[in-house]
Amino acid sequence: KPVMVLATGSAYTAVVGLPLATKPGTHRLNIKDASGKVVSQKFTVTDKTYQSQHITIKDKRKVNPEKRDMERIGREQRQIKKALAAWNEQPPETLRFLLPVEGPVSSPFGLKRFFNEQPRRPHSGLDLAAAEGTPIRAPASGRIADTGDFFFNGNTVFIDHGQGLVTMYCHMNTIDVAVGDSLKRGEQLGSVGQTGRVTGAHLHWSVSLNNARVNHRSTPGHRDR
Repeated sequence: KPVMVLATGSAYTAVVGLPLATKPGTHRLNIKDASGKVVSQKFTVTDKTYQSQHITIKDKRKVNPEKRDMERIGREQRQIKKALAAWNEQPPETLRFLLPVEGPVSSPFGLKRFFNEQPRRPHSGLDLAAAEGTPIRAPASGRIADTGDFFFNGNTVFIDHGQGLVTMYCHMNTIDVAVGDSLKRGEQLGSVGQTGRVTGAHLHWSVSLNNARVNHRSTPGHRDR
């Protein structure tokens, strides 16, 4: 699959996202250049233990969807996967993101999640607690790849930042952009809400790199992520 390749002086650096499901141990990356030559590179993934989070959802359909919900959910999952797999050759302007919302982290990346004591997929993003209506701003420039109102994610926006770097914003109150719009760093794309599967107002923010949801950490002393 294509991956991000950035020029660094006279050389190039490939930036590859690894999903949470990647098994610890030695892995091999095969790189094919424009001439067809293949170079193999080994790398090691170490184990990491994430904390657990237990959440009580009052709307039981959001935990165990009914038969009438499943067709919608399947259709939406295909749409979401397509948006997160967006690719264009333009490199991103930066890999240092602004926080899209000012607020405390209510759920970090990687948590083992239990909804009404039922195990679900690990948390593939970052939850930022903020009041309903708080502006959500683009962490970097990009193009709106898709928007939608989804069963689990509520009102959602996807920004394509270039070369497989896509960010997703969920549970929004209002969506102030349309597919195809270009956004600059810091411009508003909508507001915080509590749509979809939530227990209160917050922003769920995911970062996807070559279609793998990845961790995005803050740098001490900076507002970037």
